[in-house]
Amino acid sequence: MSKIAIVFHSGYGHTRKMAESVAAGSGGELVAIDAEGNLTPEQWATLHAADAIVFGSPTYMGSVSWQFKKFADASSKPWFTQAWKDKIAAGFTNSASMNGDKLSTLHYFFTLSQQHSMVWVGTGAMPSNAKAAGRNDLNYLGSMAGAIAATPSDASVDEMLPGDLETARRFGERVTAVTARFNK
Repeated sequence: MSKIAIVFHSGYGHTRKMAESVAAGSGGELVAIDAEGNLTPEQWATLHAADAIVFGSPTYMGSVSWQFKKFADASSKPWFTQAWKDKIAAGFTNSASMNGDKLSTLHYFFTLSQQHSMVWVGTGAMPSNAKAAGRNDLNYLGSMAGAIAATPSDASVDEMLPGDLETARRFGERVTAVTARFNK
């Protein structure tokens, strides 16, 4: 059985809710970056033992949160030894606007994964882009690079759209399936 770790920062709880959905689909372990951008030694050990690492951060000002960036900078230690080489990598994000430059955040995760010589996995989900599509359909926001959600700035965690969370759950399933195939 593959070990999946979901390392994420969540400012207001929405990204945590997405991380929980990815975990529900993948059976992965949540690794929460704290409010100061730190992980415990045990959390670092979880990442090192994982077969796949899924990155998550809200999109703030067109990129990851500063807490996630601090974690990414701290990952230079495993980068130096290529400790994460050939692990599966993937990513997810949430922001208030429908676009919100979420793709910039996913590109940041992708670049981080490539620095670590990891293997990137996208959603593998077709977009719901026909006239009959509704906001709660799977992959309504049409991301191929990673799971994304849009939650209005004044919406609570409980008001996140079921379609976005189901997209994240199925994304977790895909990460698990690809990791299992890659680690045969």
